[in-house]
Amino acid sequence: MDVRELAVPGAFEFTPRVFPDDRGLFVCPYLEEPFVKAVGHPLRIAQTNHSKSRRGTIRGLHFADVPPSQAKYVHCPQGALLDIVVDIRVGSPTFGRWDAVRLDPVDFRAVYMPEGVAHGIMALEDDTVVSYLCSTGYDPAGEHGLNPLDPALDLPWPADIEVIMSDKDRAAPGLAEAEKAGLLPRYADCLDLYRRLRSA
Repeated sequence: MDVRELAVPGAFEFTPRVFPDDRGLFVCPYLEEPFVKAVGHPLRIAQTNHSKSRRGTIRGLHFADVPPSQAKYVHCPQGALLDIVVDIRVGSPTFGRWDAVRLDPVDFRAVYMPEGVAHGIMALEDDTVVSYLCSTGYDPAGEHGLNPLDPALDLPWPADIEVIMSDKDRAAPGLAEAEKAGLLPRYADCLDLYRRLRSA
């Protein structure tokens, strides 16, 4: 398993070895040992999510209150997607920075997003399937969104693909508006949570 930290500190890309043969292939998208070595603690799995999307569908940018927030480990077993993580932790040295990774069933890369960051995906093909391992269950009262088309973020959504979004995601505030409204997690609270996870 190859591991690379993304431009958003605490977020990682994991690329497993793929073993093809005349029957097909075998791959382990998640392995605990390299995950713990990179992140510093095991991934607690409280919920798994599965979505299927048409080409051009954007889901996100989503984030949750800290604590407890929700860490995610995401991979794409069918189709292809652009996975984006944004540092929205107020006070972070990299506040507003983002990184993007293509996920598909060729390289079987996965992306880990720690608690306190925003996450979004765009399906690059029809019938794109996304699998999420989530550290906590869905809490509608603590869930929030940012507009993925916020020009201040200038995210690298492909210009040649027509965007499909939910009304909720389209109506979400931009980064500056969300910060002004006090919706964003504080970096200090995130660091405290990470320390507690590592010492648990």
